[in-house]
Amino acid sequence: MPLVTLDIPAGIYRNGTDLQGQSRWRDSNLVRWHDNTMQPIQGWRTRSDTATADITRSMNIWIDNSNIRWISAGTYQNLYVYDADSVLHNITPVGLTVGTESAVDSTSFGGGDYGESGYGEPRPESSLGTLATTWAMDNWGEHLVACSDSDGKLYEWQLNTSTVAATITNAPVNNSSLLVTDERFLFALAAGGNSRKVQWSDREDNTVWTPDATNEAGDIELQTNGRIMCGVRVQNQSLIITTTDAHTATYSGPPYVYGFERVGTSCGIVSRQGVAVVDTGAVWMGAESFFIYSGGAVQELNSDVADYVYSDINVGQISKVVAVSNAKFSEIRWFYPSKSAVENDRYVAFNYQENTWSIGAIARTAAVDAGVYRFPIYASPTDKKIYEHEVGFDYDGSLPFAETGPILLGAGDNVMNITQMIPDEKVQGEVTATFKTRFYPNDTERSYGPFIMTNPTSLRITGRQLRFRVDGVKGSDWRVGVTRLETKAGGKR
Repeated sequence: MPLVTLDIPAGIYRNGTDLQGQSRWRDSNLVRWHDNTMQPIQGWRTRSDTATADITRSMNIWIDNSNIRWISAGTYQNLYVYDADSVLHNITPVGLTVGTESAVDSTSFGGGDYGESGYGEPRPESSLGTLATTWAMDNWGEHLVACSDSDGKLYEWQLNTSTVAATITNAPVNNSSLLVTDERFLFALAAGGNSRKVQWSDREDNTVWTPDATNEAGDIELQTNGRIMCGVRVQNQSLIITTTDAHTATYSGPPYVYGFERVGTSCGIVSRQGVAVVDTGAVWMGAESFFIYSGGAVQELNSDVADYVYSDINVGQISKVVAVSNAKFSEIRWFYPSKSAVENDRYVAFNYQENTWSIGAIARTAAVDAGVYRFPIYASPTDKKIYEHEVGFDYDGSLPFAETGPILLGAGDNVMNITQMIPDEKVQGEVTATFKTRFYPNDTERSYGPFIMTNPTSLRITGRQLRFRVDGVKGSDWRVGVTRLETKAGGKR
């Protein structure tokens, strides 16, 4: 009897119709493809038992000059640091302007005239509304610098847990974000309430902001029809991303200090935390697609799951999207609120080395990669604690799985009888297999299994098309490769 090889390409494909994703993985949770092999992502454990008062939106990690590690965390109304013993300290600046925990959309209920649009249709934008408050955080040497977009002031905290962060002398106010450049300038983004203005301090002195012949302070208003959202360091440049385009700032020295160049149009970012930086460049989530800057010009990033993600996202809370890199597995992961959720409850991940995508459900609102700490650290909106990720295989009761789209048996016109499965599993018994068959595209689906993947496994399955599902059943580092099925042809009905 012939063997049918289920040689399914790595990664999730979730664009177009169900049949357009035939012979591809279509749904997943808590799995990744690494070295072309399916495996579970690792789980998480609590980093600190002390919760913040509110949901953490932004995080930063660093090591000071005494080799002490710190984690900063910002909420809509507070700024915190965790010390090396994971003890939480409140360093909220005196007089901080409290922001909003969730976005307020002016086109939500009551934001327009009754009957203006058809039921279920998006209402026309009349205002940008209020974004969920986030913090931009960076390091000025060993010190923390931070800016809440609802408060607008630039703050510095100098490692003393007995004192709070203080306003930086002479710095502009009403800013939206900040960035410390590789050349040690402090950038105030959307400075002074001007959504297009970039203003920078003197080199090595963040208290000097007025340009003079004796310093390198300066400012520029970007030629853009968008508003500045955030900035990151990438490839010896500073990349500034707006709601519509992207610009680089390259140090040139006096008298102009910085040269600015637009490197992308129609590539705006959806949130201030929606960009991640890796060795290949910066990658971010736009309003309808993903983008990458790796020098030269911004490129749109083709995504195998864009249809699914953008049809599933809560657009009203899209300003909560947060991106994080996972260098160990060459991944970038975005956490976002699904259509029925207010807080981030789902993720989409991109493997930039293998060009594959995966999807799943984890509730996280801020994140930083490993490096300073051994494991990545993510913040949960559920209990407002921080967690170490990629450790163990505990998923708070969830289990990893992956399921394909339809796989046609033969040409799809003959009934096929499947009599045996020959699995390709690293350790037998760590995953199960389930098959779902149909005789016609809109026929009732029949489920067979789950089967423990012994080698071989006897089956009695009939159909014209099937779906193949793999479930992890043990908390272990399992692997699944290429499964083969023993089949024989039936009749045409």
